[in-house]
Amino acid sequence: MGHYISITEAQRKEMLDAIGLHSAAEMYAAAPSALIRKDALNIPSGMSELEALRAVEAIAAKNKVFPTIFRGAGAYRHYIPAIVPAVVSKETFVTAYTPYQSEISQGILQSIFEYQTMICELTGMDVSNASVYDGATAAAEAAAMCRDRKRTRTLISTAASPDVIETVKTYCWGANAEVSLIPAKDGVTDIEALRGMLDDTVACVYIAQPNYFGLIEDAKAIGQTVRGAGAKFVMGVNPIAAAILKTPAECGADVAVGEGQPLGMPLSFGGPYLGFMAATTAMMRKLPGRIVGETTDSEGNRAFVLTLQAREQHIRREKASSNICSNEALCAMTAAVYMAAMGPEGMKNVASQCLSKAHYMASEISSVRGFSLRYKGEFFHEFVTECPVEPDKVISALEENGILGGLPLGDGDILWCATEMNTKSEIDTLVNILKEVRSK
Repeated sequence: MGHYISITEAQRKEMLDAIGLHSAAEMYAAAPSALIRKDALNIPSGMSELEALRAVEAIAAKNKVFPTIFRGAGAYRHYIPAIVPAVVSKETFVTAYTPYQSEISQGILQSIFEYQTMICELTGMDVSNASVYDGATAAAEAAAMCRDRKRTRTLISTAASPDVIETVKTYCWGANAEVSLIPAKDGVTDIEALRGMLDDTVACVYIAQPNYFGLIEDAKAIGQTVRGAGAKFVMGVNPIAAAILKTPAECGADVAVGEGQPLGMPLSFGGPYLGFMAATTAMMRKLPGRIVGETTDSEGNRAFVLTLQAREQHIRREKASSNICSNEALCAMTAAVYMAAMGPEGMKNVASQCLSKAHYMASEISSVRGFSLRYKGEFFHEFVTECPVEPDKVISALEENGILGGLPLGDGDILWCATEMNTKSEIDTLVNILKEVRSK
């Protein structure tokens, strides 16, 4: 058995002697023999640092990095100011230590406090936690915190991200709680169908704003409908769009959740990302994870502490509504540095550029014969078009020109995305390629 701890054989023997054993293998005497591997693992021999670096670089070289991207569907390419990685890569911040001992954890506690404060400002909610794994997990955790003894059913819009829907279903399956899907009409949540589904068993309703198809939902009307039926309203939020759209608080949300990746985190082949959660004061004690608060020490100096943690997550697990005890602290700090660097006006500027470029792109694509918008509603920076040829042919033609095209949705539709990173020239090139594919 190999080990990663720098100890000598003499030290290993001393520790084994202290517990009355002769070898490390004896520690597994209680385990069934069928579970214990007798032969050595098929692992290559070790490498030098240079050899390991070359091996990793060779693996990384297999990735295809596109200089132009027109795909979103939950993960988005945004500009990241140089100050963001410069700050968060400092070794004093790169730590996995849990800040239970506040007297030696003021730095990490303050970073979490600043993050929570900015998430509350962005969403208009009263309180935020110290983050969870990703946006889909945040939605599932929100559904869990809304359930009680009488109300256990979750309603989720079919216009939400498939990843979010599947994650919520998985969490609810584990809790033996029912999930029902709200039909969509013209690409948005069908409010009339929602009204017919609401009863005294519904704990919460989840919609995304904007939704998976990029469309703007009538979130305020949905919030009024949901709360009028006595259920909780959970609103999924794109944090960039939140800079210019009505806040979840203005729409009557009880809980606001979302994927924080657009806030300074690169695509990075799928992670690590960040799930943010914010809620009203009434829901605060059901919010999973930890909440950092500001106070003063014995000398009157500003200090930070863990204000609230649901202890059932640790010591009374059978009564817990959530067992998530970790948080994405470094990713949360990345989001905080990004939001601080951008400021309210910078965030609005990014959102405005995403909006205007996406609408220009939609107009230009729709000018190509056979391409047209699938849905006519208002959208943010994503939209769906019909495709007159096989979508795979379109995507392949774009890839040959160094462009990652939109996401094929099936039935000949493509989900496109534009952010502030896309230039007019790139959009025009995309449209010209579509014209060439269409003419063949």
